[in-house]
Amino acid sequence: MSLPALLLLLADSRLPAGGHAHSGGLEPAAASGAVADLSSLAAFLDGRLATAGLVAAALSAAACALAGGAAEHRDWTVLDAEADARMPSPAGRRASRAQGRSLLRAVRGASPHPVPDALMAFPAPHHPLVLGAAVAVAGGSPAEAASICAYGAVTGPAAAAVRLLGLDPLAVHRALADLAPRVDAVAAEAAGFADGDPAALPAASAPALDVFAELHLQADLRLFES
Repeated sequence: MSLPALLLLLADSRLPAGGHAHSGGLEPAAASGAVADLSSLAAFLDGRLATAGLVAAALSAAACALAGGAAEHRDWTVLDAEADARMPSPAGRRASRAQGRSLLRAVRGASPHPVPDALMAFPAPHHPLVLGAAVAVAGGSPAEAASICAYGAVTGPAAAAVRLLGLDPLAVHRALADLAPRVDAVAAEAAGFADGDPAALPAASAPALDVFAELHLQADLRLFES
């Protein structure tokens, strides 16, 4: 089954939603020496996918279900609070909201719709929530929202690694191809939470990413916002 072109646009890194300015924690990880080569990058991506990636994908799936009218017992305020609770780092929350604000602006500019308008009540809604709503607007499902979000959780940092570490782009994409089955598995797991109790959404912890996010704000020289 082919994906609608609008969903492909949401998964495209060239979407003008500010994603190119965020490394997903890769820049501070590289600065600390935790990620220095292809092997350590692969481990970083796998760990990020299993933690922050799973959390974000589940939030996106839940937001898509809400936007599509399949979860009347929820509202955007509840999901926003659940997203906050799963991002211990103030810097991480700030980055998520900055990306959400940029994505919302891009989506509303391309296809005005009452679902994104509902998110305008928040000065800066979390990125996974906007992504889930955007997928619903494009006619996609919670499973597709989870898949796009899980995909972005690893491709963004991978692209940043090419710029920061000078890694071979072909080798980096080979690492992403090796990780593809894990991306699919995480997306499938996340989609399973789309219609449940928001409090039961995954809350996988990534303390190192939280610490990196805070340290990144203190860095004298930064190529990326996060």
